[in-house]
Amino acid sequence: MTDPLPTVRLRNAWRSSHPWIFQKLVEKPAQRPKPGSIVDIVGVDGAWIGRGFYNGHSRIALRILETDPDVAVDAGWFAGKIAAAVQLRREGLDLDATSNAWRVVHSEGDGLSGLVVDRYDDLLVVEFFSAGMFRHREWIYDALREQFPGCRFHSFADEHVQKQESFDFRGSEPAAPAIITENGIRFRADPAGAHKTGFFADQRDNREWLSHRCAGKRVLDLCCNTGGFGVYAAARGAGEVVGIDIDEAVLEIARGNAKLNNVRPRFVQADLFPWLRDAANNGERFDVVILDPAKMTRDRDQVINALKKYLDMNKLALGVVKPGGLLATFSCTGLVSEEQFLDMLRRAAFYAGRSVQVLKVAGAGADHPFLANVQESRYLKAVFCRVLD
Repeated sequence: MTDPLPTVRLRNAWRSSHPWIFQKLVEKPAQRPKPGSIVDIVGVDGAWIGRGFYNGHSRIALRILETDPDVAVDAGWFAGKIAAAVQLRREGLDLDATSNAWRVVHSEGDGLSGLVVDRYDDLLVVEFFSAGMFRHREWIYDALREQFPGCRFHSFADEHVQKQESFDFRGSEPAAPAIITENGIRFRADPAGAHKTGFFADQRDNREWLSHRCAGKRVLDLCCNTGGFGVYAAARGAGEVVGIDIDEAVLEIARGNAKLNNVRPRFVQADLFPWLRDAANNGERFDVVILDPAKMTRDRDQVINALKKYLDMNKLALGVVKPGGLLATFSCTGLVSEEQFLDMLRRAAFYAGRSVQVLKVAGAGADHPFLANVQESRYLKAVFCRVLD
């Protein structure tokens, strides 16, 4: 017999299917379980609601993992959830046919609140967003080893997450990079290097779709990071590719990615605002313009400011698209909705004096599923449009 779990009671009636329960709805337990402990959750009436992680220090006090009272949340539970996530990608989505880089676990979208795992060939990058997932990491590593025998791990948690969730993690020993292939194009994924995981698999389908519209064209890749869109465009026969990023370290990786594919985009270290103003004043025009900036904010109070930045960037980007050319514009700020992003684009077009014909609105690839009742997992907005005078 295992010891009974600590019980945490809610203050108010709970009628939601969302896995998060916020601090203000939860009674403080007399014995405070450590952040990330697994607890039984009972309603204000004492009826059992579910089982999940408790964190008395976080805004999200409870993360519900299991709603069947007969199912224990233990090493076997993690193994089953991770096996199901891998089966969806391998069998349901047949991702191995396209790439050896894909998202293995997408947090709430796979019923594993606060855990993200990305695969880059034999390297698994594990990111913790909750104290509960960090606390039970050995179960997670064991479950992943079962699915990917002989794999290597690189683990980390953002500082702001560690602060919010009250845990300390300096990260694992930096792992050596992996070389991955996506739709026949090769990239170096270096999680120990510049940004996050060093490679964003969420844009796989968007890179592929856009690259087939670049043959013979003049392409501008703004906030190009490690060169994903630009390298794809060049590999698919673009006439000229220019990539702009403010960070010299990511441009070095981008140049390496170009070399891996025997293509020669021109990568320029610059702040895109003055660069775009100069380009427009000099009459520079491109057939295809890509704008994929980093996340603008994590703070609800900063959403209006984030939208202003998107507006300024998109207005300038629209100024260098040839009439009839394409603009592919993206936002990975989860707090900005698709509706807000499209409204920003409408205003940017108005201020730029251009007309925008939206061809396609998309998001992250199918390996980034989200639950209908948990829209928070849906963060990437992708808008492909034709720009007319």
